[in-house]
Amino acid sequence: MKTYYNNNGNPYTLETLISFDAIQTESDKVARTINEKYEKIHIIGLLKGSFVFMTDLIRKITIPLTLDFMAVSSYEGTESTGEVKILKELNEPIGGKDIIILEDIVDTGLTLVKTVELLKTRSPKSIMIVSLLDKPSRRTQDSSADVACFEIPDEFVVGYGIDYEQRHRELKDICKVVFPSQG
Repeated sequence: MKTYYNNNGNPYTLETLISFDAIQTESDKVARTINEKYEKIHIIGLLKGSFVFMTDLIRKITIPLTLDFMAVSSYEGTESTGEVKILKELNEPIGGKDIIILEDIVDTGLTLVKTVELLKTRSPKSIMIVSLLDKPSRRTQDSSADVACFEIPDEFVVGYGIDYEQRHRELKDICKVVFPSQG
C-alpha cells in the first residue's frame, strides 16, 4: 500500500471504498430518473468536487440541458469551518428553469442549505439535489439530497473529483483516507 504525505508531513494511505464500476451503475440510474422526470434541465455543478460526476452524468442524459458551475466552500483540510463562502457565482440567470444541483458529498448539510437558500431567491421553476455521496452521520443541518448515489460512513474520502489538499481528484475510485492513528 502506497504512503502519501499531507502538507504537514503526516503520512496517510488510501483504501478503495467505492469502485468506478459501482459509480457508473448508480449514475446510469440517476440519468434515467432525470430523463423520465424532466423535458429539459439546467445543471449546476458545485465545484470543485462534482466536476467528474457531472461530466459522466451529462453524457448519459438524453434530454436537452444547459449547465453552469458555482464554487461554494465550507471546508479547510478535512474539517468544515461552519461558514459558507461563495467563491464563484453562476454565469446565467436561473429564473423559470428546472434546476439540478450536483453535489459531491452532502456532509454537515451547511453548504447545501445555504446554496439552496440562495438559488431559491432567483425564482427557479424547481430544484432537485443530486449528490454522489451522502454522509448522514455528520448532518448538522436539516438537509438532504433528493437523490444520493451512495451513503457512506463518517470517513474522509477522495477520488472521482474529490480532493484532500488538492490531491487525488484523478483517482477513478472513491477512496477512504486512512491516517496511521486510524488503523
